[in-house]
Amino acid sequence: MSVNRLPPYLAIPVALLAFWPVGARADAGDVERGRYLVEALTACDNCHTPRGADRYDYSKRFAGGAQTFSDKTYVVRGPNISPDQETGVGAWTDEELRDAIVDGVGRAGRLAPVMPSDSYKALTARDLNAIIAFLRSAAPVGAPLQAPQQRSGEWAPHPMPGAAAAFGEAWLADKDVRGLYVASLARCMSCHSEEIDGAPEYRNGLGAGGKIFRNAAGAVVASNITSHATNGVGAWSDEELKRAITQGLARGGSSLRPPMSTLSKAHFSKMSSEDLDALIAWMRRIPPKE
Repeated sequence: MSVNRLPPYLAIPVALLAFWPVGARADAGDVERGRYLVEALTACDNCHTPRGADRYDYSKRFAGGAQTFSDKTYVVRGPNISPDQETGVGAWTDEELRDAIVDGVGRAGRLAPVMPSDSYKALTARDLNAIIAFLRSAAPVGAPLQAPQQRSGEWAPHPMPGAAAAFGEAWLADKDVRGLYVASLARCMSCHSEEIDGAPEYRNGLGAGGKIFRNAAGAVVASNITSHATNGVGAWSDEELKRAITQGLARGGSSLRPPMSTLSKAHFSKMSSEDLDALIAWMRRIPPKE
């Protein structure tokens, strides 16, 4: 009988499965851990906090973003996720918030695919609770849902291979698993993989780049970040990769273009050295793509 196996850079070591406590309940979560996850990895502000001239407007944090996201089946803006009882998520239960974060389902039904719940399916129970705890600790801001908000049709989830379900807390002690975890939460591969019909093509295009972003900087094509020596980042040093991720600088020192430059400075610059080292070690194992 044949068995389909994940490549090593996407696989959870079997030995770690023994550490997953059957029937364990998630704790209440830790606000500071949630702050780190939101500010350094998941970058919730990027869609849910309005921007000032050159930075987020934290006086209205989580009140809803100004950017419009659109595709064939939706035209939306990031909604208010502050704990305001009337216009935010203050009246939502923890379970409703979990459904929205990891399953893309809100109180009114399916959220638009631009909500990257697929990338958050890997969240450990502790980390998911921590994010909810941090969101609840924020100041409530009254801000009604912004137009436009239009959705139609159905969509299938496209989680990153190896990160389609919650990780066990103890798994993160393994550096390769931690790198995969960080890559999923930070959505590295959903940006840097090829796309087919608006969905990342992980099977043959993982890390190969090609996704097109259109913003004020014009059309930007995501780079190849596989281990290919010339087309990818195989020849880059660890320090050069760290600088690109946390400072938004290319190998030669020039500035990368948005959205990478924006995310790196506002969020990934806050990544812990442990997470950053694990991410880079995991990236080194992605097979080269032309």
